[in-house]
Formats: sequence, C-alpha cells, structure tokens
Amino acid sequence: MKILVINNKGQYNHRIQRSLQYLKIPSELVSNELSISEIEEKEPIGLILGGGPSIDGVGNAAEYIKHFDVPILGICLGHQLIAKTFGGEVATSDTESYAQVKINIDTQNPLFKDLESPMDVWSSHKDEVHSLPEDFEIIAESSLCDIEAMKHKEKEIYGIQFHPEVHHTPKGEYIFKNFYEICQNYNK
Repeated sequence: MKILVINNKGQYNHRIQRSLQYLKIPSELVSNELSISEIEEKEPIGLILGGGPSIDGVGNAAEYIKHFDVPILGICLGHQLIAKTFGGEVATSDTESYAQVKINIDTQNPLFKDLESPMDVWSSHKDEVHSLPEDFEIIAESSLCDIEAMKHKEKEIYGIQFHPEVHHTPKGEYIFKNFYEICQNYNK
C-alpha cells in the first residue's frame, strides 16, 4: 500500500520521492511509460504526478488520471496535465517566473490542513492553468496566478502549481502528509 510518484522527467521528481521517504510515507518513483496493468500490479493507494519539461513528455500519465480511482496529486506539470485531461486550458504565463510567492489557500480543504493563509511557496509560472476544468474548484490563488491549486468537486484529485518538495516551500511537508492521510482515508 504505497503512493506511486509518476516521473514526468522533471528536475524535482526524485526530490518528491526523497521527501516522502523522509516523512516515512510508503512510496515508489516509477516511469510514466509503465502500462496501466503494470501500475495496477503495484496496487497504489494514490498517485503523485511529478513535474516535467513539457506536457508532451508525460508518457501514459494522462491515461492514469482517467483510469485509476485513487487520490491523485499533480505538481506543476502534473497539475497542468490534470487540468488538460479534464478539459481545462494550459498556456504560457504572462508573468513567467520561478520564485517564492505567497498564495492564499482554502484552509478548510484537507490538502491544506494545519496550514495558514497566506502560505509561502516556491512556484513555477512558465506554463499554468488558464481556465479551470468544469468539475473543479480553485483552492488556492496568488497575485501571479488565479489557479495555484485546484480540486475536483467530487473526486480526490488535486493539482498544485507550486513545489512542496523544495525547502523554499517551508511547510511543504504538510502537503505530502495531508495527501497521504487523504489516501489512507479513501482506501479504508
């Protein structure tokens, strides 16, 4: 019973895995080229879709989103892939940046449990979600980006533009702890 970190070939995918290991969250980093059946064999309790250089290099990750009925957390490119898969629009940001920003979060959302708003995060704004998919709601925003985080209205599917795995997001470990709790509760 572990979370699978889907490696979309971004620079921080291994850091996501190390963060989970440090928090003693059972997990495994896997290629986004694995088939649905190969993922099924691993019996994941949740999926984390890591970042990457391009939405064109995500292998089978979009198929995982459509197929698996487990909690999913998309980080940066993973967030954008979730939006695109559900009919949202992803485009280049007007304010391309890679820096620490303050985001306003919905502290009632389980992903942000025990966190205060505003929250300092390290966020990449080269590409971002420009239009929210129909079945999603915004759970965090900033002055740079209207959709810093989103959640499916009925499913445990989350997307975040920022990187909780880097030390520039001081309380990023809470995101992983909270997501693990969401996965455990979902699979009871």
